[in-house]
Amino acid sequence: MRLGLTLLALMLLSGCTALVVGGAAVGAYQLGKDEREPAVVASDSAITTKIKGKYVADSVVSVFNIGVRTYSGTVTLTGTVGSFVARDQAGRIAKDTGGVVVVNNQIVVEDQSDPK
Repeated sequence: MRLGLTLLALMLLSGCTALVVGGAAVGAYQLGKDEREPAVVASDSAITTKIKGKYVADSVVSVFNIGVRTYSGTVTLTGTVGSFVARDQAGRIAKDTGGVVVVNNQIVVEDQSDPK
């Protein structure tokens, strides 16, 4: 009985190892397909992180779920907000972040008072 449980545990664990290694391989595959230099990828990631941090600290923008993607200094903002003030504030915060070249503000303003 113990031998059977031990063998079963080893088989399950060996399957997990393949999953973990496979997951790492997928990440490396994605990085290999990216045309940007590694330094640019790191810079873009830092820009995205800075913007998201500023959004959390901002009283107007923090209540909304705004997507931020950065590619070679071009920031694309997506999501839905409740006012043009929030949309403009999100764009201004992104534009005022170091390293940002262009802001593509695709945030949609949705009337929050309209019950659907």
